Amino acid sequence: MTSPPVQPIQPTSPAIGPPIKPKRTAWAWLLATFFGAGYWRPGPGTAGSLAAAAIWLAMGKIAGHHLSMEAFSLVTLAAALALLIIGIPAATIVARESGRKDPQIVVADEAVGQWIALFAAPVQWSYALLGLILFRIFDVWKPFPIRKIEHLPEGWGIMFDDVAAGIYAMAILQLIRLWVS
Repeated sequence: MTSPPVQPIQPTSPAIGPPIKPKRTAWAWLLATFFGAGYWRPGPGTAGSLAAAAIWLAMGKIAGHHLSMEAFSLVTLAAALALLIIGIPAATIVARESGRKDPQIVVADEAVGQWIALFAAPVQWSYALLGLILFRIFDVWKPFPIRKIEHLPEGWGIMFDDVAAGIYAMAILQLIRLWVS
């Protein structure tokens, strides 16, 4: 006869006894979920990519009145790099606090990869859509070496597999752009 599995003891508050919620590092959860996009169901990764593509398109339309395409491409790359630098520790913290190796709610990596995919693309909805589709294909498929990159520790693996998927998507998007031009 087997005994029932032992349930972990939930910490309780000193007065009444309801479970205490684990502490969350607010800035890390805000950035790692890309301002809440990671909470969307179903498909938080796609939601993060959609949010990033929409922001890129909107900012490109606004910046188009003031910046050349080359300058906006550098702004896109700078935004991706900034989010990557902040996203690595944020993803690490959220992974640790959630108890998951690569939590689905962490979608800052999708935003970084999406912006890399759209680097040097003309600011048009058709390129935003094509970049989104290509990035999601490579992010889900994970061709070599993306699957290996995913095994880097903590936030490094969470973020850099999407950087690689973004580079693949950017390369294909640029080839299509050259072919169509």
